[in-house]
Amino acid sequence: ARNRFSAHCRRLKIRYILSSRHGGHAMCDDRTEHEDQEFLANNPTRRAFGMMSAAALAACATPPANAAEVAEQDLRITTPDGPADAYFVHPAHGKHPAVLFWPDIFGLRPATKTMGRRLAQSGYSVLVVNPFYRATHDPVMAQGESFADPAVRQHLIGLMQAWTPDMQVTDARAFGAWLDAQSAVDAHRGMGVQGYCMGGAPTFRTAATLSSRVRAAATFHGGGLVTDQANSPHLLIPQTQASFLCCIAQNDDQSQPTAKDTLRQAFDAAHRPAEVEVYPAQHGWCAPDSQVYDATQAERAWARLLVLYGNALA
Repeated sequence: ARNRFSAHCRRLKIRYILSSRHGGHAMCDDRTEHEDQEFLANNPTRRAFGMMSAAALAACATPPANAAEVAEQDLRITTPDGPADAYFVHPAHGKHPAVLFWPDIFGLRPATKTMGRRLAQSGYSVLVVNPFYRATHDPVMAQGESFADPAVRQHLIGLMQAWTPDMQVTDARAFGAWLDAQSAVDAHRGMGVQGYCMGGAPTFRTAATLSSRVRAAATFHGGGLVTDQANSPHLLIPQTQASFLCCIAQNDDQSQPTAKDTLRQAFDAAHRPAEVEVYPAQHGWCAPDSQVYDATQAERAWARLLVLYGNALA
């Protein structure tokens, strides 16, 4: 079965290369890796800092002011396509707004758990999921593996491409229903959803699929938000009832300079409140274990996320 899935991923890799030529930066890919290495070569101090993932994780683990005591657990959630591994963290007492967290191509791991825990300390019940559970469980990457390795990169891209829009909708429904059934979730208050890199598209799909629940949606260096395909995520904006935050990486904007304008026009036409901004940082800058992690810009984006949730999920 694993060999069949690997062959399927290789076929999807070809489709991915073709589709990326027809509108929409396709998230973490060969181009992104090339741009990141070029950026780091020209910014040696950023390379040195980016390699200090332990220090970055420690900084992100610093509790916010008035941090809530949290409870956390690793678990498996039943979905129509099998058990999905996930991490659930929430304030230890009371009911709080739910947040569904779609990770980047590297999946569920210590960095995303750290980010989820930090958000829970600010008063939210957060579910961080492994979107690749149909093929593999946490961790998606073995210790010592690197996205810079072409074989590893191809494997991850195959996993990403195998996670179809229909699967994303199925997952949104399953995870949203699971969240609403938890005693730590206040289902009378709006739900939030946030996504990084490849998690940007399912963030839009979740907001449309669970439109009666999702009141806030945020993407950070989200890929494939605007394409020329009939299922482009930006076309779902009229089906949502959420306020949006779209934080765009500078190199993604350079690759697709009209995407931000298309997003703004779509939000305006649908009368959806939205903040769309290009950040002076590379694709992947928000994840504390990323080689291009930018603490200053990551904190700025995090602050805007808290404002979004504070207003929309109040």
